[in-house]
Parts: sequence; C-alpha cells; structure tokens
Amino acid sequence: MTNTMAKLIDGRAIAEKVYVDLRREIAELKAKGVTPGLAVILVGDNPASRAYVRSKDKMCRELGLHSVKLELQASTTQAELLGRVEELNRDPGIHGILVQSPPPEHIDEAAIVRALDPRKDVDGFHPANVAKLVLEDSSGFVPCTPLGVQRLLLESDIDINGAHVVVLGRSMIVGKPLALLLMQKNKNGNATVTVVHSHSRELANITRSADIIIAAIGRAEFLKADHVREGVVVIDVGINRVEDQASERGYRLVGDVAFDEVSKKASAITPVPGGVGPMTIAMLMANTVKAARQSL
Repeated sequence: MTNTMAKLIDGRAIAEKVYVDLRREIAELKAKGVTPGLAVILVGDNPASRAYVRSKDKMCRELGLHSVKLELQASTTQAELLGRVEELNRDPGIHGILVQSPPPEHIDEAAIVRALDPRKDVDGFHPANVAKLVLEDSSGFVPCTPLGVQRLLLESDIDINGAHVVVLGRSMIVGKPLALLLMQKNKNGNATVTVVHSHSRELANITRSADIIIAAIGRAEFLKADHVREGVVVIDVGINRVEDQASERGYRLVGDVAFDEVSKKASAITPVPGGVGPMTIAMLMANTVKAARQSL
C-alpha cells in the first residue's frame, strides 16, 4: 500500500511556537535592563537580499528587539565596511551582527566574517563558532538554517536519535554545519549522517537508504521520487526561481525537491515556501536573544 499524501511540516506554525518562547525570554531580559539588539548590514541593492533584510527588521520590531538596519551603497569599500563592523562590535546595545550575503563582488566576505566579534556572530559563520560546533560547545552560535531544520524535526516528533540522515549538499551555510549538529552526542542529535553532493557516486542508492533526507543542493526539483523510499521524511532547504508564464510574476518558487512526486512516497515533507524559510528567521531571533543573555 502506498502513502497517498505526506504530512506537511508547517514551518510558519513552528516558528510561531519559537516566538512564544522568545517573547517570554525577551521580557525577562528587559526586566534586567537588557533589550536584545540586532544590526543587519546590507551592501548594495540585491532585491532578494533587500526582502530578507526587511523581513528580519520587521520580526525584530514585532518581538520588541532593538533593530538597526544599515543600508550601504554598492560602492562601499572593504575598509569602510570593516569600519562599520568594528563600530557595531564596540556598541554595547548591539548583541547580534549580520552582514547580508552575498555582498558585492569586490568585498571579501570571509574577511568580513572574521572581523565580527564571535560573541555577536548570530549567523554562526565565524571560525570560532564553527570550532565550537565541532567541539559541541553550546555557548557558540549555530547557523540559522541548520538550527531551524533541527527544530522542525524535533517539533514534528521525528526521531533523529539513531536515524540515518542523508544531507544533500556540503555548503558552510547548511550542509556541513547541519551534519555536525545532527550527529552531536545529545538527545537532539545522535544521528548517523551521510553527506552527499554533486560528485557522489550511486547517489540514489544512498538517498534511498535514508530515514530523513535534507535537500540543500541549490538545484530546482533535483530530488525525485526514485531517490527516496516509502515513508522517508524530507526537509527541503532549497529555494529556486523557475520560469512560469502562467504566474503573474513570470516565475514560481520551488525547492530542491520535486514536491508533487516525492510527497506521494514521504511520510512527512516541508513545503516551499513556508517550510524551512520561516524557521531561518526565527532562529536568527533566537540566536540574538541568546547573545544578549550571554552578554550579562
């Protein structure tokens, strides 16, 4: 008997649960005289980045956080950007700093990340925070999307402990930190993790052996029905624009998973949009509140 339709994992609803907890924590911090502060720096005028920054700023305001949005010209130099980062590092009212990616081509993004105070690096990309993730030091910051994926699984009562998780993609933003997070020796981890990518041999054989597949390969509808077994849990991190003349915008958003065919075999699956996306912003807020708490 085949599964007719997978359970939809609703990222927006789970993000709302996260915000309920955060509002309580924020109130406690404010009672101690601390308002968590997040600064987001946007260099240039990438429309997708601008939309992300707007939604982050809006969420900060809804939660009652101190929000600073720095919009810099595309012509901003490396030295000017480093100067701004240094000012925010020194600002006691700012607990989290995020430089929106990708910056213009003349900016060395890795150097900007290394210039951040690791205690304010709420994106979790500073080498000190990457090391803390490897060492399972919980005072570090984990990148927001992997953290959001873990929370989606936990809140959906999907057992990670002992499960075979296949992570499709090996980026520093999602794949690598997610693999490290899910194999940590704790009750929210203990997974057996296999990381596959575009050069992996026998890819479909590996993905078919998974209890949980997390697709973060950056290719529209890459994961097909023949990549998965019946009853698998599928988390789709991808967000890709594909041309669609029937849509009034001329395109539609799809994930890295061929949703219509994979959802017929999966036991649970995230939609795109409305799955991982809302969780990424929720975890950014959670990391900012954590940074404020650790600053006390």
